[in-house]
Amino acid sequence: MRVGIDLGGSKIEGIALDGSREIARVRVDTPRHDYDATVRAIASVVTDLEHTSGTRGTVGVGIPGTIAPESGLVKNANSTWLLGRPLKTDLEHALGREVRIANDANCLAVSEATDGAAAGADVVFETPGPPCYCGKHGCIETFLSGPGLARDHERRSGRRVPAIEIAALAASGDVAAIESMTCYEHRMARALAAIINIIDPDVIVLGGGLSNIDRLYANVTALWGEYIFAAGVADVRPRTRLVRAAHGDSSGVRGAAWLWPPSQELGQPHDS
Repeated sequence: MRVGIDLGGSKIEGIALDGSREIARVRVDTPRHDYDATVRAIASVVTDLEHTSGTRGTVGVGIPGTIAPESGLVKNANSTWLLGRPLKTDLEHALGREVRIANDANCLAVSEATDGAAAGADVVFETPGPPCYCGKHGCIETFLSGPGLARDHERRSGRRVPAIEIAALAASGDVAAIESMTCYEHRMARALAAIINIIDPDVIVLGGGLSNIDRLYANVTALWGEYIFAAGVADVRPRTRLVRAAHGDSSGVRGAAWLWPPSQELGQPHDS
């Protein structure tokens, strides 16, 4: 049995998997700006999942950042109370076992490559990543994210509209929304073309709320050929597929569970 934890800025979600089958799920609020309470909350979610399933499992955790290999401390996390803290060590102490931690966007890619929209593909790329919080200018997440689309539309129209609603406005013929969506699609096509040029993935999986906008899949793939390197080759379409995450909002937490391969699963009865 695998336990996956998705540590978000507002919620902590846990899932227990038996193979690909979900057998338990728990969601609690994240104790924002309280590191010790966050560690306790994660441990409590794991305990609840194991009590429900009756089995002790491996534990994988997806976080909005990463663990610095040289120090073992959290870095690049927009949940700033995690920064510089030994999260892996503290969770292992709280749970009495090894814990695997990975970036939450990477967990989404693991989930979709294992038994989701990219199952069977050899090379997978996931986008978009977490929103940029670093203070730098021009990071791709400042454009290819829900807040980025909303800000761009507000500059264009003078109206603050949730990003997911901009696509609906465009479908109804709203001129400013059409312009905003078209700009977003061109930006995404250029960004993903750069990835295709470098690593030539079989599949690119879109995650996050904007992955539910249907028009992106046809429009972006129609545009990215203009930016993909194919010098001297005429009429060759990129082989990369653009697909939405098959597990939707659950991909991150499922991917955290899949950080442990089948050969390393635990199966001892849980002591209640």
